[in-house]
This record gives sequence, structure tokens and C-alpha cells, in this order.
Amino acid sequence: MFWKSVVFKLWSTIILLVAFVLMILTVLLLEFFENFYIDDAEQNLVNQAESVQSLVESHQQEDVSIETVNQLMDPSTRVTIFFDEHQYWQNEASQGQSFELDPSWFIASSDINQSLSEDEQIREITTLPNSDEEIMVVGIPTKDEQGAIYVYQSLNVVEETTDQTTDIILLAATIAIVLTTIFAFFLSTRITAPLIRMRKAASELAKGEFHTKVPVLTYDEIGELANSFNLMRRQLNYHINALNQEKSQLSSILKSMADGVITVNKQFDVLIINPPAEQFLEQLKYEHDLAEEPLPEMLTTYFNDVLMDEQEQSVEITVQGRSYVLVMTPLYDNSVIVGIVAIIRDMTDERQLDKLRKDFLANVSHELRTPISMMQGYSEAIVDDVAESKEEKQELAQIIYDESLRMNRLVNELLDLARMEAGHIQLNPEQVDVKTFVQRVMNKFTTLAQNQKIQFNSHFDLEQTTVMFDPDRIEQVLTNLIDNAFRHTEEQGMIHVSVWKSGDEIHFEVTDNGKGIAEEDLPFVFERFYKSDKARTRHQSKKGTGLGLSIAKHIVESHGGTIVARSKYEEGTAFTFTLPLILDE
Repeated sequence: MFWKSVVFKLWSTIILLVAFVLMILTVLLLEFFENFYIDDAEQNLVNQAESVQSLVESHQQEDVSIETVNQLMDPSTRVTIFFDEHQYWQNEASQGQSFELDPSWFIASSDINQSLSEDEQIREITTLPNSDEEIMVVGIPTKDEQGAIYVYQSLNVVEETTDQTTDIILLAATIAIVLTTIFAFFLSTRITAPLIRMRKAASELAKGEFHTKVPVLTYDEIGELANSFNLMRRQLNYHINALNQEKSQLSSILKSMADGVITVNKQFDVLIINPPAEQFLEQLKYEHDLAEEPLPEMLTTYFNDVLMDEQEQSVEITVQGRSYVLVMTPLYDNSVIVGIVAIIRDMTDERQLDKLRKDFLANVSHELRTPISMMQGYSEAIVDDVAESKEEKQELAQIIYDESLRMNRLVNELLDLARMEAGHIQLNPEQVDVKTFVQRVMNKFTTLAQNQKIQFNSHFDLEQTTVMFDPDRIEQVLTNLIDNAFRHTEEQGMIHVSVWKSGDEIHFEVTDNGKGIAEEDLPFVFERFYKSDKARTRHQSKKGTGLGLSIAKHIVESHGGTIVARSKYEEGTAFTFTLPLILDE
């Protein structure tokens, strides 16, 4: 509001100050001029009385002196001359004069007579009889002291002069007030205009706008204030940008961290949290049904222990089947604990790797123990001449040879798988006619299909028959899938190989109506050494190493493709893998 602004306050202060000064000055001037005019009128009457006294004394003839006095007297002035107690003269009233004192009034006034008897002048302001009009009376005795001269005048003249002077003074005061108002408003506006601009600039600073500059129009204190404000604006802009940059960097670092970070104060209010930590809290709340709580009671208990012990602590908890390690450290500010910083690390992959390492050692030991035991047993039989005939020894040697081939195949597959997992697989892509390629791979199983009386056929739906891939590696994949189909399909069964194009990909599918894979085993068929036959008691001819599908997956993915398995137990299985038509270099 304008009434609360600095302009109004400064303007009203100046106006009140000037008005007060002018009021006092007006009162003093009016009093001064009123006294001045009264004194002047009184002195003028005294001078006139003395002039009349001189004229009366200087002329022997009363008629001549009276005539002279009548001509010399001011029209607004009345004069009464007492030559003695019984003889007096009074000039005639001029036109417009309404006041007149009867000579008997002077004789009746004891104060006047007493003063004249003491040879003193009379100066008195009195009121006309039967009237409210004031007059000023001046009387002096004649030189022979036998008479007196009275000169009197109405104070209306003095009042008119005083009123005129008052009007002039009030007019001057009014003009001074108006000019002062204009000047004060102009001055206050000029003084406060830079302040208003600085206020607006400060409001914009509060809103985060740091590019507003206050113009410097003067070089006084206000100009220095504007310079200081602009300097402050630049410094604030610099520091705010630096803080925003640091905050942005900190936020980017926190968001890009794989580990979760939670910072809380001593009241366990969350100050800083990143997305992995938010996901962890959501999982923890979901598992324990704590949707309404900001922090689960489990975490607050851990945090409280850290505050009590004032040292770092770590715990490992399992949430939704995943393992997390929670490392909690006190947060200090000048050696005073103000909160807690918690690092949440997902250790599921590490624990899974440890488990896979242990399973790998167990599986390798298991896969090698059987052929080694068989080779050891059959070789002891040969050494101890348990097999007496040549045919028996030949059979035992053949078993030892087959087991050695199995061990060699296992070791080679382990080496291939290790190279693939290390990213050292080498592809030699070339243009391959898909139909010819698939037929060549299928021809290797024609005799096996005839022996097992399995219906083995193919279907092609291709517009483009030539595709770029590594034929040796894809042959290894396709051979493994077809071999698995034959090993799990009974006699009179069916195995079907389909190839078709969809979009920018080519699809290969091997389908059988064999025993299928149990639903609980299906997600793990591409893991190394995983076998759905947990007892590992299959027929010797159908025994595998458990590495083929894992190797096949790595080969397909190295080509930029995907492989999936679909199966229904006791109904059949379908393995489908896709390859891009344009192989990435």
C-alpha cells in the first residue's frame, strides 16, 4: 500500500515538519505584525498629537490653528482639543467614519485625567460606548497644562491591515506547503526509486533470478548501495551456480551408484536417498507389510545401535530372495554425531557366483569321477587278468577308450565355455545358404533316426536363403539341439526342424514330442552342468555333460541373437533360436 511505503513516510515527514515550522512562523509573524501595526498606529497618533500641539501653540489665533489642524489631520483620525475645562474643539468626522467620542467622555475618564495631570502621555485602547468597536486614544497635555489634545483612531484600520498581512502570510504559507509537497514528493520519489528497484531485484533474487541488474544513476550513498547490491547479486549467482553444480554432481553420482545410499538424522528422518535404496525400502516394506512407515522398524533398530555404540556396523539381510549387506556409519559434524549414512549393497550376484563356483567344482568332480572310476576299475581288471579271453579284454579296452573320449569331450567343452564366458569367442561369419546348411546338419542324424524309428523332417519358409553367420558355430548349436531331441525322444517319436524369416531375423526351431522338461527345471536348462535327471541314472548312451545348452546360448548371443526353450512334461520340447539377418561387426 502507498500509505505504508517509504515514499509516503518520507513525504509526510517533510510535509509535517515544514507545516509545523510554517505554523509557528505564521503565528509569530502575525503576532509581530499585529504588534507592529498597533505600535505604528500608536506612534502615528502621538506624532499627529504633537503636530497639533505645535500648531496650536505656534498660532495665536485659534481659528487659524484649528483650520490648519483640520486640513492636516488624516481622514481616518479624529482629534479633540481642550483649551481648558470648558472650551474644546473637535474636528468633523470624514465620510465613512461611524465612530465619535463625546468630549464629556474624556472629562469623565478618571484614568486619562489623572495621567494628564501628571504631565504624561495617554496611550490607551478602549471600546466605544454602546458599541463593540475598538479605538486607540492618544492624549498629550498642552504646554500651558490648561488643556489637552486627544487624537484617536478606530482599530479597524489596523485590523484591516493585519488581515491583509495575515492573508499574505497564509497565501505564502500555502504556496510554501504546495511547493514543499511537490519538492518532498519529487525528492522522496527520487530517493526511493532506486530502493524500489532494489526491492524488486531482491524479490527476483528470492525467486532464483540472478540476472537482474540494478542501474546506478547516482554516485551517492544510494549509488554505492546499488553497486553493493549488484556485487552481492554476482557473488550469489556464482555461489548458487557452484552449489547447484556440486548438488547436481552429487545427485548424479548418487543416482548412478549401483549401491543404495540412505542418510538420516538423529530422529531417523530421511535426508538423502538414491533409487537403489528406494527400491530396497519398497521391497522391505512389501515383504513386512510396512507401507505406512517411512523407515521399517528393522532399520531404525540398526540405526539406533549405531548411534549408541558410535561406531560402524554392518549386517546382512535377505529381502525378496536377494541378499543385501547394510553398512552403517555415524555422520559427524565437528566431532558431533548428527546422523547416519547407510550403504546398501546387493550381494546376490556375488553369493550366486560363490554358489556357482561351488556347484561347478562339485559338478566337474562328479562328471570326472565316474569315467575315472570306470577307467580305473576296468584297467585293474585287465591288469589282474580278470578278463581272460581276448574278446573280454577288447570289450574292457573299448569301455576305457569311450570313457577317455568322454573325458576329453568334457574338458574341451569346459575350455570352450570358459573362453566364451571370458569373451574370447572368435566368429568367422560368411554367407551361408540356410536350406543347404540345415539339410547337411540333419543328414548326420538320418541313420540314427532310422535306427530309432523316429520321424525326422524339416520345413522352410524363407524368401532369402542366404544369411551371414559362422557356419561351424551354428552347426555346433543345431547339432546339440537335435542330439538332445534324439536323446529324449522314444521310438516312433517325431523330431521337426523349422526355419523361417520374421522381420530382420531368421528363426531356427527344433521340436520333439519326447518326455519334455519339468516346469521347475525349465528356467535352468541353459545353466552349465544342469540336468533335469537329478539322479543321473540315464542310459549310458544318453548321458551328456550338461554343458551343451550353455555353450549353445553363448554362441547364439555372440551372434546377437536369442535362444529360448518351451516344454510341457510328457508332451514334448521346442528350442528356438534367432539370428539377425545383418550380423554386427
